[in-house]
Amino acid sequence: MGELRFPGAHRTLHPDRLWIWEKAVYVDENRRTWLPVIMETESSLQVLLRQEDVPLGEATCPSQLGPCLLPPAWQLYPGRRYRGSDSRIWHIVYHIQASVLLPGPTGA
Repeated sequence: MGELRFPGAHRTLHPDRLWIWEKAVYVDENRRTWLPVIMETESSLQVLLRQEDVPLGEATCPSQLGPCLLPPAWQLYPGRRYRGSDSRIWHIVYHIQASVLLPGPTGA
């Protein structure tokens, strides 16, 4: 399978931890904001996390967000993986930093 390419985006370092801040917005340990793009296939769920500066409103309690395909928190593990707060392991392909406005997150 080929890599997805996004014009105006470049790879960035993996954050150590990500927490849900509000619907479709995660925050890392450096208060950078990350927006997920969810891609579902018949056999898998893939998420592209793009670092994009967005204004943060009030933090939302995960229980107030309703059902979501993604866990409310992730922690970086060795071997280019994240462990979600739901105990699932997510393999990291790469993260991107957007310098242009990309289409909004799906599944949000």
